[in-house]
Amino acid sequence: SSQGLLGWTSHGEWQRDLESNNARLETKQQPLRSLSIPQLADNAAAATIGHRLYLDNCAACHGSEARGNQALGAPDLTDNDWLYGGDGNTLLASILDGRNGAMPPWGDALGQEGVNEVASYVLSLGGTQAPADWVEAGKARFEMMCVACHGADGRGNPTLGAPNLTDDVWLYGGDFASVAASIRHGRNGVMPAWRGRLDEDQARAVAAW
Repeated sequence: SSQGLLGWTSHGEWQRDLESNNARLETKQQPLRSLSIPQLADNAAAATIGHRLYLDNCAACHGSEARGNQALGAPDLTDNDWLYGGDGNTLLASILDGRNGAMPPWGDALGQEGVNEVASYVLSLGGTQAPADWVEAGKARFEMMCVACHGADGRGNPTLGAPNLTDDVWLYGGDFASVAASIRHGRNGVMPAWRGRLDEDQARAVAAW
């Protein structure tokens, strides 16, 4: 209950350290605010900040080297394949506000044979060999049930976050069993919103990195 001779408290020391650290951080961030995200990507100071923030906040899902995690459906961030677009403002929106991607389950509508056929056709779009009769039947089913999201050519739709099926890049794995499971049971991918944890300066640095 004593205030002590010098009035020291651990909370007061913490507050002084926090204010000092924030002042140092502001000195580093202030010159970066006038730069676009592509310009930040070429700035060594911004890249260092963004990488540190990425490791602290994003690596648990996307991996320390940003190569993603198919078990979680967390995309590889190093391959220039973007579900919602890869420009700076779109990346910033993904980080701050999150994303919710839903692939509906088609198992009941297609049945086992139909799932196999559509999976074969989808894999064929990326150059994987599959039984010709399954591919042909799967193409017809795809045109009826899948083009609304993935497009007639299977190249996806960034507005919906529907992936490109022709580039051999797979969120949940590109083997036959994994693709068939995605069609049969659907997928629900969630990128959490980080607006409550990262401020805009920090999120811009992560997007730039």
